[in-house]
Amino acid sequence: MRTVFMGSPEFAVPSLVAVAEHSEVVAVVCQPDKPAGRGQHLLLPAVKVAALERSLPVLQPLFLKPQKSNFVAELTALAPDLVVVVAYGRILPPEVLAIPRLGCWNVHGSVLPNYRGAAPIQWALIRGETKTGVTLMQMEAGLDTGPALRCREIPISEDDTAGTLHAKLAALGADLLAEALPLFREGKIPEVVPQDHTQATLAPMLDKEHGRVDFNRPAHLVCGQLRGVDPWPGGFTFLPPRVAGEEKVLLKLFSPRVSQGQGRPGTVLGVDRLGLHVACQSGAVVIGEGQLPGRKRMPIQALCAGHPIPHGTLLDEGRPNPLLG
Repeated sequence: MRTVFMGSPEFAVPSLVAVAEHSEVVAVVCQPDKPAGRGQHLLLPAVKVAALERSLPVLQPLFLKPQKSNFVAELTALAPDLVVVVAYGRILPPEVLAIPRLGCWNVHGSVLPNYRGAAPIQWALIRGETKTGVTLMQMEAGLDTGPALRCREIPISEDDTAGTLHAKLAALGADLLAEALPLFREGKIPEVVPQDHTQATLAPMLDKEHGRVDFNRPAHLVCGQLRGVDPWPGGFTFLPPRVAGEEKVLLKLFSPRVSQGQGRPGTVLGVDRLGLHVACQSGAVVIGEGQLPGRKRMPIQALCAGHPIPHGTLLDEGRPNPLLG
């Protein structure tokens, strides 16, 4: 069975390994290399690195539509039986979807129709879900709207961040492919199940402002936001200036837990061995670690030893974050 794999970030690498073990990978398609860091050195997508390690041919088209590139012609010439897509980062045009005889199949990091879009893992945490999963779905023109072949759920622990869930779901997605690919090869594809579009929710791409903590939410959702933006874009708030006329001080926040206490949302309730206690819309959170500009991430107690945060301090002026919905 001739397969083309399309994916870019680390999340897709376990799935590439599974596809390579169960089929003949005739090409790996990923996003172009991008400049990164102060030196703007080209950074290779994780999938490209994994493909080159396995001596698999790599394609990195700038455009997919036939009006803008010859990618459709290149893909057609490869005569793939199957196209597997995992976190590729672009919507496939109809001309691409029509090429493989067994169709295009996508591993998505949620139990569809929940959290369609670019950041399903992060939004599941931000919205306080207690479970999530992966879906192997047949691709169509809509955004993650195709019928599902298989789904698998896992619980979300109170310690999970977007980073730890990425790793768990990446492995789970590879397992789904390992189960399904032999069926494709033998022509024993089970019937797919259409999604209930009335139950669909969206998971749009995040930007840095999604990390600004909104204490005007219940404590468990404040924790969910902080864990959902860890490691990127990172949770943060602002300390008021120590002296009038100075700028506010950015404070990054890590390791949240639900705590006890009440007060105006964003008000510091105290610092103890557990961390920095902050009032929320209902309840409170305790922040175990923090980071000031130009400093290392450290326990809150150590941070406050050099930069005290007094009881009653109002973080970020108590502002809400409308991006969280």
